[in-house]
Amino acid sequence: MSTTIANKRRPVVALTGATGYIGNNLLEKLTKYADVIGLSRNGDQKEDSEHVTWRSCDLYSMADAEKGLEGADIAVYLVHSMLPSAKLTQGSFEDMDVILADNFAQAAKKQGVKQIVYLSGIIPKAKRLSRHLRSRLEVEKILSAYGVPVTTIRAALIVGPKGSSFPILAKLVKRLPVMALPKWTRIKTHPIALTDVLNALNTSIDNQYLKGKAIDVGGPEVMTYKEMMLQTAEAMGKKPRLFDVPFITVKLSRLWVSLTTQSPKEMVYPLIESLVHPMTASQERMEKGVSEGTMTFKEAAEWSLKEEAEQSGSSKKKRKTPQVQQDVRSVQRICLPEGKDATWAAKHYVEWLADKFSPLIQTENDQKNNYKIKTALTGRPLLKMGYSMERSTENRALYYLTGGVFFDSSKNERGRLEFRQIPNSQECIVAIHDYMPSLPWFIYKYTQAKVHLLVMYLFRKHLQNMIKSSEKRVPQVRKRVTV
Repeated sequence: MSTTIANKRRPVVALTGATGYIGNNLLEKLTKYADVIGLSRNGDQKEDSEHVTWRSCDLYSMADAEKGLEGADIAVYLVHSMLPSAKLTQGSFEDMDVILADNFAQAAKKQGVKQIVYLSGIIPKAKRLSRHLRSRLEVEKILSAYGVPVTTIRAALIVGPKGSSFPILAKLVKRLPVMALPKWTRIKTHPIALTDVLNALNTSIDNQYLKGKAIDVGGPEVMTYKEMMLQTAEAMGKKPRLFDVPFITVKLSRLWVSLTTQSPKEMVYPLIESLVHPMTASQERMEKGVSEGTMTFKEAAEWSLKEEAEQSGSSKKKRKTPQVQQDVRSVQRICLPEGKDATWAAKHYVEWLADKFSPLIQTENDQKNNYKIKTALTGRPLLKMGYSMERSTENRALYYLTGGVFFDSSKNERGRLEFRQIPNSQECIVAIHDYMPSLPWFIYKYTQAKVHLLVMYLFRKHLQNMIKSSEKRVPQVRKRVTV
């Protein structure tokens, strides 16, 4: 906790992922000096306590993000979207992370949040980063894009009983008495214990000196993944046989790790792809009292394995299987021509649909920018889209789905289509959220869903051709001017 908090009222801290691995542990520290707004998709199922108020919040919705951050002085961002968020998720985690971060950053600005604290990954010096690390860096930039000061804590492998990286490593050691180790297992990384990460996050809260800084954190040792496997094996009382091999590629490794640990490939693949980079804290980005972890890897591994065993032993209650909605989230990224924005992209998309698929598809719009996409065969609307004036800007065009043959209005309370320009770029996210198809699920999944992906691919190619055509015209104009 910052020394600036002493002699002040208790600050209000909005904590995303408050029921998750890191968020739940950080919550206990925060309540000692702050009032916490715990944000979770199922927050309404939690009971409030003296210093904790729970709110349901779906960060894919900007309206939800604004309600979630209402009254907060500081916001902690512990969000990642590698795992699917709908029954059918179409799109990459990188593009979904853009939406989550952009909603959060804009909501923080609107609600007068004074600081965002963000847990990210160490960013190595490399010509081309892995997609996971590129996404972490992009999120950092988006969170900073609206003027709220951001403190970024960058960590490599976090050693704790849950989460992603260490449990995967521990499962490998536990299940494989013999392991062929590819080249990436000999690359250096900078592991850090969960307790030390929590200390770094806690110290950053309301710390004026750390606002606007990206800080690397790491434990007392820099190690290879092979060395971590050996020390984890010692903590388990095992003696696996490890031998180095030069021929196992990253693509093969990620498949092998996913199958062996029974972990979702959506989570494993991006993590393994990042292991080709040396993930060590940079002295230039270290801050005294924040960056230096004190617990050794062996100590952290022993503690994590003990905690995991105790939690598994005491968890006798059966978890209720949540009801699975027949919902769809489809997110694609496109490039916009120079000078064009999200509002233009939305209007141009509907115009392009009618032109590209004429005479099969027709479109109608009114003075309020509401659209109907119809089939020429029957004249019946396939989809009706109502433009949201109050939720749209030049950089975001939002349409609520209100009817049509493809749309089950009895189920779709929050179905929407949005065009969102990524801050400080000519890239745009096109996303469908909370869509409940009227077709039977099996038929929808292998017909309409596939057609949507094809349409978005063709629209992306169309915009790329527009950009190329404009680039070819620019030199000619310049030549005539100089002559």
